[in-house]
Amino acid sequence: MQNLNVLVVDDDREIVNVIEIYLKNEGLKVLKAYDGIQAIQQLRENEIHLILMDIMMPKLDGIQTTLKIREQNQIPIILVSAKGEDTDKIIGLNLGADDYIVKPFNPLELVARVKSQLRRYVTFSGSFGERDDVLQCDGLVINNTTKEVLVDGEPVRLTPIEYKILHLLMQNQGRVFSIDEIYEKVWNEPSFNAENTVAVHIRRIREKIEFDPKKPKYLKVVWGLGYKIEKL
Repeated sequence: MQNLNVLVVDDDREIVNVIEIYLKNEGLKVLKAYDGIQAIQQLRENEIHLILMDIMMPKLDGIQTTLKIREQNQIPIILVSAKGEDTDKIIGLNLGADDYIVKPFNPLELVARVKSQLRRYVTFSGSFGERDDVLQCDGLVINNTTKEVLVDGEPVRLTPIEYKILHLLMQNQGRVFSIDEIYEKVWNEPSFNAENTVAVHIRRIREKIEFDPKKPKYLKVVWGLGYKIEKL
């Protein structure tokens, strides 16, 4: 985890300072911002590997900031909020966040979530050797060497989590994965109330790879069992 930069965004400076202490203990470099506008400026001026961001902030809140960041950047975003309702989590994930932590949080859990997202991001963005690892299902192509996804020859931009889910299903075309299996394999942690989290990411993948997400050609639901990539 050396030489990785985490941007911590919260209008509560005391919380920012506490998070900084824990992340620095893990060898991470911490950059700080106290509203969404400062966060976007930091992202323009520095190499950021993960953003840990509060939702309720002045000037530009976490939701609007996530939307703006996702227009051009796919780095991991973990939202932090005092709101713990499922609807708030779903909204955050729908807008492009990769994870969601509720205040008050256990600092050790927060660190674990940050490290988990960074591991996936570094793997997603790093070097993967020279093997031409290409998976194809009709017009859907995924190249695990270059991390490219194509639909009918057109590139599709996925977040690291979306890519991991799609790659898992593409590797096992025709096999049905339960929600718990998907969560445990992609998030690499035990599944607990993961239905909404997985469903949101599946919906976002469909919106990107399907001509008609309501009538998917590739990513199918098997009611009561889970999801699969249809063998075509």
